[in-house]
Amino acid sequence: MDILTLNAGSNSLKFSVISVHSFAAAGEETVFGETRISGAYDNIAKENSSFSLLDGKQVRHKESEEVRDHGQAAELLLNWLEEGNAAGAGISNLGDIDRIGHRVVHGGDFFEGPVPIDDDVVSRIEQLEDIAPLHNASALKVIRAMQAGISSKIPGYAVFDTVFHRTIPDEAALYPLPPDLVRRHKIRRYGFHGISHRYMAIRYAQITGRRLSELRLITLHLEGGSSAAAICNGRSVDTSMGFTPLEGLMMGTRSGDIDPAIVTYLMRKEKMDASEVEEFLNKKCGLAGVSGFSADTRELRDRISDPAAALALDMFSYRVRKYIGAYLAVLGGADAIIFGGGIGENTQIVREKICKGLEWCGASLDLEKNAATVDREDVISMPGAAISIWVIPTREDLMIARDVAAL
Repeated sequence: MDILTLNAGSNSLKFSVISVHSFAAAGEETVFGETRISGAYDNIAKENSSFSLLDGKQVRHKESEEVRDHGQAAELLLNWLEEGNAAGAGISNLGDIDRIGHRVVHGGDFFEGPVPIDDDVVSRIEQLEDIAPLHNASALKVIRAMQAGISSKIPGYAVFDTVFHRTIPDEAALYPLPPDLVRRHKIRRYGFHGISHRYMAIRYAQITGRRLSELRLITLHLEGGSSAAAICNGRSVDTSMGFTPLEGLMMGTRSGDIDPAIVTYLMRKEKMDASEVEEFLNKKCGLAGVSGFSADTRELRDRISDPAAALALDMFSYRVRKYIGAYLAVLGGADAIIFGGGIGENTQIVREKICKGLEWCGASLDLEKNAATVDREDVISMPGAAISIWVIPTREDLMIARDVAAL
């Protein structure tokens, strides 16, 4: 079965065609498919938008491509596939695609797992745009373009980031607000990046030959949007993102945790309205806001002599380390700490700063292995460490394809 996976980010559309020959039986979540081809449309709606093909994490082909929005990116991809451009990978046209899997960030409390896309599903995803405006709207544009381009010829499925975190218990998921208000507006910690956190946990169990149902793991999805998760026996029990993807860790352009009174303070002092404060906290803070020039940790690393760049990296790392400490308390210890996402996979100095001072709990970083590990799976803790530290490049596309194939 060949499955086209689509992952709409705020300014990108990543795609893969995954060949899934078989999938694991219930409770045995360790089988993934093989990638036939993958690529991305990047910097959508910007002057330097582009189309690229990937070989693993490496770009093997890139060209400028004017892309005005996510819907057009999906249309361009459909045409590219139909014209036989992926024939070398065994996909001669769209007729070779069996199913399409869409990553959707926010499923609220509507969805308990992946679902076939129909008008009701689209309507419910649309209802959640208000609390995930950077992502659900993009996913909907892709879904609608696919529906228009292929009609019902290829079935489409939605796979939600929030589903993995539905197991978080009420004491961790609920905010200290009046219950009637919480029920009326469905306010709770939904959590995000669930597809990625779940993949890292499953892959760790697979690599180490251990049973997922017996593990305590702290997974770190660190990139433009960053989050941490505490996973006990294969189930999410806490995560840093909350009602929206703004809560939690410091991120590329998002503030993460702040005193909520800062919101009303800014509204009064800077004469901002609610939408302007949301825009500010989501797009003008984080690494970019503190450094003043970049949200890319590699660029900050290369200019670490700049006090603002150094401060941005220190703040980011400190906040991740603080969440690790909290989740060690939640889990009563851990078997492993796992780094994934672009920053977690390729910025060694950030991993080093995060792990500094964790020796007290048995998580001792091997500096040489850490320095040598970029964009690949490997253990980076000292031999015999009580808590192992791993880099596991996340593969949301494989997780999506596996879930879609299993339906």
